[in-house]
Amino acid sequence: MRTVDDLLGQVRAGAYGPDPAGQRVALAFTTAQAVRHEGRASGYRNEVLSLRLAAAVGSCAVEPGALPPAALDDCVGATVADLLDHPLRPVRIAALDAYLTHVRPHTPEHGARPYAIPAGTSLLRSRARARAVVDLLPEAGVRRVLVVGVVNSLLEGLRERGTSYTPCDLKGGTTEWGEPVRTDALAELAHCDAVLASGMTLGNGTFQPLLDHAAATGKPLVMFAQTGSAVLPRFLGAGVHAVSAEPYPFFWLDGGPGVIHRYGGIR
Repeated sequence: MRTVDDLLGQVRAGAYGPDPAGQRVALAFTTAQAVRHEGRASGYRNEVLSLRLAAAVGSCAVEPGALPPAALDDCVGATVADLLDHPLRPVRIAALDAYLTHVRPHTPEHGARPYAIPAGTSLLRSRARARAVVDLLPEAGVRRVLVVGVVNSLLEGLRERGTSYTPCDLKGGTTEWGEPVRTDALAELAHCDAVLASGMTLGNGTFQPLLDHAAATGKPLVMFAQTGSAVLPRFLGAGVHAVSAEPYPFFWLDGGPGVIHRYGGIR
């Protein structure tokens, strides 16, 4: 698998199972979140489009307020095939994720390894998720990690492991420790030994250059994915080293125990 368009073409052709023209989305919804963990100096906001297909939910994060309200109406009752051709990339990714979650659920039979996230505060659960993600990076040969999509708990996890990092996010700003956040990830690729990237790169169109760089150089590319949790495992061995897959409901929605699913990254 070389591109997201390749994967879309295979799904349209029925390579993964039922014809997407015969699969209809029953429910479309958005989840908006604002958070500032206790003891942290800054917070952030999230907004996620999710589509329900049978028992599966596929998701794609968007910039808060960027999704037109009519997008939900476009999705409800539409076939997956129609939504894979929708003009909005987040709708296409959410539909692809819903279909793949339906036909390739996160189970050991499909390569997933469950990882328990304990009950607790939002910060405790964020740190637990971060450990699950950071541990997917190889131990040897990784001195500096390019982090695309800044999550302070992930940076904290890298700091605890003694690994240097370059934080990068389209929104810019600074990290919890006052470090400047770069906005051009491609300009930083040559200066890193590995890449840790959010699945949100699927929704904003920045995933492909990261994948191409990893495939060309052999640098480990580890994805942490609420967006496209069932999409990104399809790229294992084609540039993606490992995936932390977190389908809806996400860890930040409640304080109870939960599970994420890890692919690849075996040391």
